[in-house]
Amino acid sequence: MPTRFFDRIISFLNNPEYEPMRPQRLARALGIASAEQGDFHDAVDALRRLGRVVLGSNNAVMLPQPRGEVSGTFRGNPRGFGFVVPDEPTVHGDLFIPPGSTLDAVTGDKVLCRVVRRGKRAGKPSFGGQIVKIIRRGQSRFVGRLCEEGGVWFVQPDGHVLHAPIFIADATAKAARAGDQVVVEIFRYPSEGKPAQGAIVERLGASSDAGIDLLSIIRQYELPTEWPEEALAEAHGAVSRFQEATAWPDREDLTDLTIITIDPDDARDHDDAISLRRLDGRGPGGPVSRGRRSRPEDGEPRWELGVHIADVSVFVPAGGALDHAAAERGTSVYFPNHVIPMLPEVLSNGVCSLQEGEPRLCKTVFIRYDTAGRVLGTRIANTIIRSTRHLTYRQASAILEGRRGGMSADIVSLLGEMEKLARVIQQRRLAEGMVVLDLPELEVRVDAEGRTISAGRAESSFSHTIIEMFMIEANEAVARHLRGLGVPFIRRIHPEPDEESLESLARLLRASGVPTPRTLTAADLRELLESVRNRPESYALNLAVLKSMQLAEYSTEDVGHFALASECYAHFTSPIRRYADLTIHRLLEQTMGSPPPIGKARRRRVAAAGDTEKALRDLSRRLSYVSRRAESAEQEYKTLKVLQLLSGQVGESFRGVITGVTNFGLFVQHPTYLLDGLVRVENLGDDWWEVDTRSGCVIGERSRRMFRMGQLLDVQIAQVDLAARQLILVPVDRSAKPVRQTKREQRARRLRPTARVRGRSEEKRKISKRRK
Repeated sequence: MPTRFFDRIISFLNNPEYEPMRPQRLARALGIASAEQGDFHDAVDALRRLGRVVLGSNNAVMLPQPRGEVSGTFRGNPRGFGFVVPDEPTVHGDLFIPPGSTLDAVTGDKVLCRVVRRGKRAGKPSFGGQIVKIIRRGQSRFVGRLCEEGGVWFVQPDGHVLHAPIFIADATAKAARAGDQVVVEIFRYPSEGKPAQGAIVERLGASSDAGIDLLSIIRQYELPTEWPEEALAEAHGAVSRFQEATAWPDREDLTDLTIITIDPDDARDHDDAISLRRLDGRGPGGPVSRGRRSRPEDGEPRWELGVHIADVSVFVPAGGALDHAAAERGTSVYFPNHVIPMLPEVLSNGVCSLQEGEPRLCKTVFIRYDTAGRVLGTRIANTIIRSTRHLTYRQASAILEGRRGGMSADIVSLLGEMEKLARVIQQRRLAEGMVVLDLPELEVRVDAEGRTISAGRAESSFSHTIIEMFMIEANEAVARHLRGLGVPFIRRIHPEPDEESLESLARLLRASGVPTPRTLTAADLRELLESVRNRPESYALNLAVLKSMQLAEYSTEDVGHFALASECYAHFTSPIRRYADLTIHRLLEQTMGSPPPIGKARRRRVAAAGDTEKALRDLSRRLSYVSRRAESAEQEYKTLKVLQLLSGQVGESFRGVITGVTNFGLFVQHPTYLLDGLVRVENLGDDWWEVDTRSGCVIGERSRRMFRMGQLLDVQIAQVDLAARQLILVPVDRSAKPVRQTKREQRARRLRPTARVRGRSEEKRKISKRRK
């Protein structure tokens, strides 16, 4: 019986030295025999159902926190309530914090929360919380617009973190004027009956000035923009040494090879290039073919792919001022028409960039494939290359479509072979379980003054997929190589969705009319996503799948990457713009030529790297944070530029798709700008509205009209709130024919908990206002 493992598991987890690990690793640590693995995993699952253990990030097994008090991160809502996301998993999950129980916490604060039982929901205990202590502030500086009303000065903060105004005692301290964008430091946070107070520490400029919106976001996210003098001096010294060198005898010379780079139109830092040769004599780089050759059978080599990555480790040695500055930034941040680079431009846009016709130092991964796209072998080398041609994605797509545009035969032939191999690799990875979400990216173009030129769906031709497939293959090959050496390194991990998330997703899909098995697998997800492709609800359901997954992050844990169906994955291919990749390049240099250790030698190497692994864990957490910070800043700036466009379209209508359902309204996406706007429940019409966020539905009690995820809805732009980054919408036709429920849906709804919200028509609101 699996219960025989209970005491051993709990005792092991209670050890103060225990570090959370996945069930497979836990089984090895406990010395569980192979024949007993099934019972052991059943025991872990049984303990989880009993609430005696929980699965944390990366599905690691750990003891639940005590139910009395929980530490976590607070997420606030403009309506006064919020949620606490526990630092470690608990049996009750995220805690709802009602108005009046938030203390003076704001979004991003680390807090201590008292757990309070709130009855039952769906037959299970429901918990809430009350914040009792602010452990650490998420931020103390905010950016916003300085306002004056009746002699009272205050700053209205931008974004979603702090919703209340910050009152200013001395608005003239930095010569700021009403309408200016300023940086304010809070010395009293808002609480019940007491507004926030702060002092202006920097005047950015008038809100209408060119570039002020970008500068505001840079300050809001505390993105570093200045370089220490010592770091710049090191960068220029590295450039001089490279330019003075006349030969690189320790590197494999590939300067005569046909190699191309493919990047976006505005890219300046080209850190990856591609070569490809056929091994059956029928393509570029293969031996001369004399007469007919038979097609190689599966298992015989057909292609050798060369992925050439700029060797930044040569120019940025560990431990110097330049290295510290790059580690502090952690990643480049890409805004429309503006980049905050991880490395100084003399490196990122200069000697590290694989510019056309220029000799450049690389670390190259050679991968051999058979006709089915299976990897037959891998070799990693220090090389020197000279890019034959730089192409944009648009140019590459045109060539693949038969429009050569005067391009040489070698380039055209190479692109054709690249497309063939990429399609074979893509099919192999899909068969292995790779999950591909159909979520188009937003592309925003601005001019030199920061004015928005256009916004819409980014181009996504197969030329993008070619590079994506090759980069994934190179990243995976390097990770496999390092794992084989038994050394710790920073991986890019994406844990499998937990059971509860998959159950919630299955409920949502079934409520949206998509036939869904009770237990979802990766294969089921692929089939479901393919079944809704090109349907109106496709985006909403793809988004729901994305939300069901855990976030990808950097970690030293040997977890794998669920979405890519990869057992071992790391970031290697972008060292110009990601510090994690630079650490991999340095590790490759240290281990270049090292044979894989076996037995005791492997254990000694891993043990000797213990201190390094701890440092890598700390660095992984830091890099995950700066990566998320960069993504948030980039996305917020794009959102702001789109809202600026839409501010001139108030009153106009569009047909969008419902992408989310909350207790306070529906989110509807603009089909052109891919931006979600909010339709508040009270604007849905005169009815009592039952809101079921679990199944993504809102139903009128009287009208029986139903709104649900994936449904098309005609809406009108009612308001654009630039400071709050919010688009407010109202339905265009509230008398539209209701969506009918099936009897099965009606029975299911009677068994589900819902929130009832009163909505009123615009006419009744006006009457009510006159009576008051």
